[in-house]
Amino acid sequence: MTEPPAEGLTEAEETALREAVAEAVLAVRAQGRAGLGSDPSAHLLMVAASRVAAEETSRLLRQSINGARAAGHSWEVVGRLLGISRQAAQQRFGTPAATPPPADPGAHRRVLSPLNAFNEMDALAESGRRGWHVVDYGHLHHLVESSPRQWEHQRLWWPTRRRRRRMVEQGWELIVPTDFDSPWAYYKRPLDLPAEPGLS
Repeated sequence: MTEPPAEGLTEAEETALREAVAEAVLAVRAQGRAGLGSDPSAHLLMVAASRVAAEETSRLLRQSINGARAAGHSWEVVGRLLGISRQAAQQRFGTPAATPPPADPGAHRRVLSPLNAFNEMDALAESGRRGWHVVDYGHLHHLVESSPRQWEHQRLWWPTRRRRRRMVEQGWELIVPTDFDSPWAYYKRPLDLPAEPGLS
């Protein structure tokens, strides 16, 4: 059995994955595979299905890279897995810093840092009890704002549109609208409890 590279896939895993993607494209509609030898429109169906597959794998790639970066992996490691240089990986997949939303009048802000995918939810739970809620986030940090009540935060890994919709129906607010490039989404909602003292 072939051992995988340090962070990558074995040759067998790569082959299985490629075959699974091809099979998904071919199976999108019954006439797809069956019609390739006799129906010219089946080839157009394959173009449409392949476009969707390419868009989805591109989205998953960006999500995976953002997740690896949030977990503390360097651009050098990411670039090696992509077969490109560190600089090329950062230029292609690095996310430019966004302008945070304006603060509420009278509110204070602070940056929680350094955070990563493994400790951030504990930090947000602690600060949420003390009235701080996330208004923006980025690599290894969250920008939080003070309020007189407690907040709870939740992170969804690889959220589907259905799951995102359900969160909103349950009173959760999406912290930063995303274009689905992130491997997760952050939500918050206020609690009917006064903020505990501390972290002022």
